[in-house]
Amino acid sequence: EVQLQASGGGLVQAGGSLRLSCSVSGFTFDADRIAWFRQAPGKEREGISCIRKSDGKSRYADSVKGRFTVSSDNAEGMVYLQMYSLKPEDTAVYYCNSDPPAPLWGQGTLVTVSS
Repeated sequence: EVQLQASGGGLVQAGGSLRLSCSVSGFTFDADRIAWFRQAPGKEREGISCIRKSDGKSRYADSVKGRFTVSSDNAEGMVYLQMYSLKPEDTAVYYCNSDPPAPLWGQGTLVTVSS
């Protein structure tokens, strides 16, 4: 079974932007919904956004609504999470997975937002 791998994390100042990428090509389970999750230090993993690839419909957690945008490029087999106006509380390891999530998780990508 192939895990989805997130990439694109890094260190950014508060107010900055980052775009995370998730390669969904080769994913053995042809999931229509792909979700972004994050896990901050000492906290449980939470779902923050989801997109339905077939029609582009998306939803967001209140904590990121209006600041994050999820999109998909089905031809390229990619899902993206564009993050704007980042806050220190957005610091976390970010993951992508199907929705509902498959049992195996990728390593995630670390986003650190400095104040």
